[in-house]
Amino acid sequence: MTARSLFEKVWDDHQVVAESADAPAVLYIDLHLIHEVTTPEAFTVLKSRGLALRRPDLTLATLDHSTPTVPIRSLADLDGLVGKAAANQIRVMIDNSHDAGVRMLGFDSDQRGIVHVIGPELGITQPGMTIVCGDSHTSTHGAFGALGFGIGTTEVGHVLATQCLLQRKPKTLAVTVNGQLNRGVTAKDIILGIIGKIGVSGGTGHVIEYRGSAISALSMDERMTICNMSIEGGARAGMIAPDDTTFEYLAGRPMAPAGAAWDAAVRRWRTLPSDPDARFDREVVLDVAELAPMITFGTNPGMVIPIDAPVPADTGNTSFRKSLQYMGVDAGKPMLGRAVDVVFIGSCTNARLSDLRQAASIFAGRRVSDGVRVMIVPGSQAVKKQAEAEGLDRIFTAAGAQWRESGCSMCLGMNGDTVGRGELCVSTSNRNFEGRQGIGARTVLASPLTAAAAAVTGRISDPRELLAS
Repeated sequence: MTARSLFEKVWDDHQVVAESADAPAVLYIDLHLIHEVTTPEAFTVLKSRGLALRRPDLTLATLDHSTPTVPIRSLADLDGLVGKAAANQIRVMIDNSHDAGVRMLGFDSDQRGIVHVIGPELGITQPGMTIVCGDSHTSTHGAFGALGFGIGTTEVGHVLATQCLLQRKPKTLAVTVNGQLNRGVTAKDIILGIIGKIGVSGGTGHVIEYRGSAISALSMDERMTICNMSIEGGARAGMIAPDDTTFEYLAGRPMAPAGAAWDAAVRRWRTLPSDPDARFDREVVLDVAELAPMITFGTNPGMVIPIDAPVPADTGNTSFRKSLQYMGVDAGKPMLGRAVDVVFIGSCTNARLSDLRQAASIFAGRRVSDGVRVMIVPGSQAVKKQAEAEGLDRIFTAAGAQWRESGCSMCLGMNGDTVGRGELCVSTSNRNFEGRQGIGARTVLASPLTAAAAAVTGRISDPRELLAS
């Protein structure tokens, strides 16, 4: 039998109709995660055609993108908090979910949170699954050995109606990451380093499998950070083979299998890792022992450098020069020491409990620098509750940071949490495009450690220096 990769095994298990020269494959979808932004139009189309949801039981809804990160008393508060458009998205989502019989994690749910945080938390994200969502960072779920990828609004409608999707089979890219991380270097630095190496289009048309000793050593939270940003390297998805770390994370979670079903699932999941002689279309190798904390300097995640390195020289590329002008950055000069206006710690990339613990290790006993606004937004209500149980919220607020309710928040600013024009924000999110965090906002992507270091020093700083003090 031909050796197969993790991706190929999951693809083959879900292929209803094989791809041909004239038509994509028909792929069965195990789990459809939905939120308030990319579903209203899809539901409208279904209603206009008299179509019901094919599998409401395989659909899970949450509120995250447009939701306020301050407490609300009722839905009537929404207009004043997030604006009429965002408030309407939320109300329509609640109504559509109710009418379609879809489980909704609303404002009254202690399980609500960012869609790519709550899936794993609940144990509904599982190895070997196909998972889709109208959000490009669905690749997060690949950390569990699932094939997760984002889809557009039209495709959301297709899955709601048929529980299937038309897809061309991607190629495979093995990213082998070896070595041991040095102090102050995190999973966020690994994925930024990978994107810097392959570029923002390096994974186009491929599904990435992350492997190697450094990947195996990561926790599930860290693996999710890696897979989350696969799309920023152009990939369709990112995957990591399930192992004992995966199984230990999932065991006992509310929607994970239990009893005999758990034992059977683990036996099945152990067959998923790539065969030893599986072939990949491409391979990239990275040694993390040589990695430093990473930061972006431009307007895409591939414009990234070690924190102690200068911005690359201007080679005359027009888009490069335009990016630097937008950021107010000079070629050949360091980012270290640059003044910071805002720090955001949150998003589906870095808003899990371990991320907040990292940030707290810097904030503890220190104060936010004068003139810096710091917003810390947990990835879910469950994360918020756990962080408060550990006293992390008190560390943040004592330092002068804002501690918020869960949501996507300042990652994309749809809920009113934005960065002002011309302000520089060090952010633990995943995209630094022009205007991503607000009109004219300037975004520097970094790890929770680096973001926290910027918050307490008021400038871009090397977190290793603060960890040593």
